[in-house]
Amino acid sequence: MDLSQYAELFLAESREHLSACNQLLLEWERRPASPEPVSGIFRAVHTVKGMAATMGYARVADLAHRMENLLDHLRRGGRPPTDDTLQLLFRATDALEKAVGLAVANREREADLAGVVADLDRAVARLAPRAAPAREPQPAEPAEPLAPPPPPAAAGRPVHVILRPEAQLKGGRAMLIVRKAQSLGSVQRIQPPLSAFEADDFDGRFAFDIDTAATAAAIEAAVRSVGDVERVTVAGEGGGDEGQVTPAESAGGGGRGRHIRVDLRRLDALMDLIGELVTARGRLNELAARFREPAIDDVAIQISRLSADLQAEIIQARMTPVWQVFDRFPRLVRDLARQLHKQIAFRVEGKEIELDRAILDELGDPLVHLLRNAVDHGIETPAERTRRKKKPEGEIVLAAVRERSSVAISISDDGGGIDRARILAKAKREGLVGPHVETLSDDALLRVLARPGFSTADAVTNVSGRGVGIDVAMTRIRALGGSIEIRTQPGKGTTFVLRLPVTLAIVRALIAAVGPERYALPLTYVAETVEFGTTAITTMEGREAMVLRDRVVPLVHLRSLLGVAADAAPPPARRPVIVLEMGERCTGIVVDGMVSQQEIVVKGFQAPRGTLPVFSGATIMGDGVPALILDAAGLV
Repeated sequence: MDLSQYAELFLAESREHLSACNQLLLEWERRPASPEPVSGIFRAVHTVKGMAATMGYARVADLAHRMENLLDHLRRGGRPPTDDTLQLLFRATDALEKAVGLAVANREREADLAGVVADLDRAVARLAPRAAPAREPQPAEPAEPLAPPPPPAAAGRPVHVILRPEAQLKGGRAMLIVRKAQSLGSVQRIQPPLSAFEADDFDGRFAFDIDTAATAAAIEAAVRSVGDVERVTVAGEGGGDEGQVTPAESAGGGGRGRHIRVDLRRLDALMDLIGELVTARGRLNELAARFREPAIDDVAIQISRLSADLQAEIIQARMTPVWQVFDRFPRLVRDLARQLHKQIAFRVEGKEIELDRAILDELGDPLVHLLRNAVDHGIETPAERTRRKKKPEGEIVLAAVRERSSVAISISDDGGGIDRARILAKAKREGLVGPHVETLSDDALLRVLARPGFSTADAVTNVSGRGVGIDVAMTRIRALGGSIEIRTQPGKGTTFVLRLPVTLAIVRALIAAVGPERYALPLTYVAETVEFGTTAITTMEGREAMVLRDRVVPLVHLRSLLGVAADAAPPPARRPVIVLEMGERCTGIVVDGMVSQQEIVVKGFQAPRGTLPVFSGATIMGDGVPALILDAAGLV
């Protein structure tokens, strides 16, 4: 059995356990007298060690073993950890995570572990100077037995094994048990067969017969030496069946788990296929409407219903709770705060909110930049906060909430806020705003801060100062079909709000016509539609606007924006206005007409040089003609 096929699973499982280590270390730092965190860290590291040994990653297993030694002394001693000890455990966790990644990439020898291993051993020696040297971990089992088995006994003896429910890599561990048994004698009648060990639903129950002269105790000891074994039953010489595991039970029985791991590439492929199906469905509906045949209508309705159900299931399968990205940030904020000598309490809210995995994967970098900005520029030093009659410890809150068909993610701090006058002065010096501008609104402030290279830092450090943070965040979020808002008050703090669609691949859109072309506008940000000219028209900051229920809404004439010539396609007498809302911002888009509402498949769009930055993608309509997708964030 080739264990390399379990490498990706090992990587995913190890990252989960190491993420738990970081969370528990942070909790232990906050509550040093509590015994629960160190026990949880010990279990997580022990699990990584067992999995690494199973996979044959000796250096990973060795580092985890050294961490175990230190954690065991801390756990049994019951003493709160010192700051140096916590820092060492944070370092060791980082080194273990890096070593895991290198091991999976077949580059384990490149892991530089000597320094952290030596520090762990010294820490253990300080805690227990008279203790016996820690036992080194045993090398991983060889792929084949090193010596020929002893002569077989007269009859095969049934052996039944049940692995622990929480055991990781059950298939690989079961295979190692079989190999270990082969070192004692001839193994036959393996149930279920070896191929079943590779199945996702293999639950760790299996049986085999062994011809050996070894005692039952020796067989059991050999099986248990592999680790994570819950029960072993070795039948007597007569071949009794006490404790036998039947093939049906070993195949999973009624206790089979209802969750399996699926390669994200398979979900991407399914999403691509359902996208093509949605396009074909639109074409079928157009043909059915054209020919008006009852039989075709019935098939079109059935296909539409089935494909809609399939689409909903695939999208739901891709939905992932945001905690899978958010959980890495408490450690980031903690390390930055220590580096900058600041006291910061970090809180996460709405961790259960779900987003499409494709969006979530792209969200990490923008959030990192905004959090670094909050720690460096937002929160003041303890001395400055005390002088301002604030608590020495600042607070940063990362929160996710569901808003209609979108998700809003906010990063708030209770720091000093953004100095608008300072930003305006620098923007004037760099020619980013006109010399007569007297103040910056929130939108104008964000546009200035998001300019590439713009920074208010006095010096470049490894935390900030290069003017790329807000720029990177803005670019990435806009590429995801979302938007960023900023709210800031002097002395009270700053909040960045990121609004994102729940999914990107297939969205419901309003199809609008401008001249001879059709454009799609995602319904996520469409608030309502009104007819142009039926409400009062005024001006707002030099722009045409309409008054809608005591609210002044600026207007964008899409025909003028896109340069559609009036003589080529005269504008209609009656034109609709599509009102877009993004948070507190609102804009009316004047179009020639509205064609329909339908689901569209979003395709990547590389705009030619010089194209207006108001398109976020493209789609294929039901008649096979492409249409551009308007970027709501670029219009509001």
